[in-house]
Amino acid sequence: MQVPSPDNFVLDPGLRRECEEAIRAGSKSFLAASMLLPGSSRAAARALYAFCRVADDLVDESADAAEGLAEIHARLDAIYRKAPQDHPADRAFGAVVEHYAIPRALPAALIEGFEWDVENRTYRDCDELCAYAARVASTVGVMMTLIMGVCDRAVLARAADLGLAMQLTNIARDVGEDAQRGRIYLPLDWLDEAGIDPQAFLADPRPCPAMRATTERLLDSAHVLYARAMTGIAGLPLSCRTAIRSAALIYREIGREIELAGHDSVTRRAHTSTRRKLELIARAAATPFLFQPVSTEPAHPQVRFLVEAAAAGRTSVPQGFDAKAGRMIEIMALSEIRRREAEIAELAAEAAQANA
Repeated sequence: MQVPSPDNFVLDPGLRRECEEAIRAGSKSFLAASMLLPGSSRAAARALYAFCRVADDLVDESADAAEGLAEIHARLDAIYRKAPQDHPADRAFGAVVEHYAIPRALPAALIEGFEWDVENRTYRDCDELCAYAARVASTVGVMMTLIMGVCDRAVLARAADLGLAMQLTNIARDVGEDAQRGRIYLPLDWLDEAGIDPQAFLADPRPCPAMRATTERLLDSAHVLYARAMTGIAGLPLSCRTAIRSAALIYREIGREIELAGHDSVTRRAHTSTRRKLELIARAAATPFLFQPVSTEPAHPQVRFLVEAAAAGRTSVPQGFDAKAGRMIEIMALSEIRRREAEIAELAAEAAQANA
């Protein structure tokens, strides 16, 4: 099977608006980054986000989490029978699944990650933690890569790396907030090495030196993954690179904010200001779109099943460009970059008005 074209996906205008509203309410960072995607990919990405948000909310907000999980499984079943329930997110995601032939294993793994949250699992080591991150974050990165029309295993592996890095960043940011909910995601063997009793910490969360050092250690692991993941951007369509680079830079900035706070994410929750997000988006847009090799390092063991599921039976469209031809295409893409810069300016104006 050849990769479905990302350029001819069409979503009903009403569903498109519903998905945009879901993103506007749920994630300003994703909204900003998605605005930089080309039209078809933008609509599909927002449909994907809307379904993920509905699934997450259904589990979190249900009086009985088990019932919420059962419902989301039933809704996913209906989508893959091509008979989605009459809910905007289900219908929109159903259109994405059909057009891009999204393997069921990917959203099913995402829901499995939600199940692990319901079970309040703890993770013995960083490898087990990455198994969780693979399900709740790398799944989305891999599906996004398919939406952008790419099924090369190396690029899919780097997308999965980015998902791991982002989720580790989330965990580093939310140590205190998670503790208030009786949850701890940090690897138990790291806590043991640092002399931290998990139950004592949950009973009285404090930013002690040992917890700061453990948070720093998690961010160090995320930095390694970000560095490798960023090489994968070169394997994406030119029109999509600014958006993905922006998302990566914005998330990586959260880690920087944690570092500036002395790795205290117990008494405060790091965030990136709207102004800083816009600066990072501008930096992503200004980054030269030079062709560079995508790291061919094997996928992390915990994400390999996602990469294989996404790549199975698909054939990438041959690129066949030499360096000179590639550079010519980059120059031609500058007009697209200029258009994106205008959208960034519009975002800045909206932010200034909101803050006035």
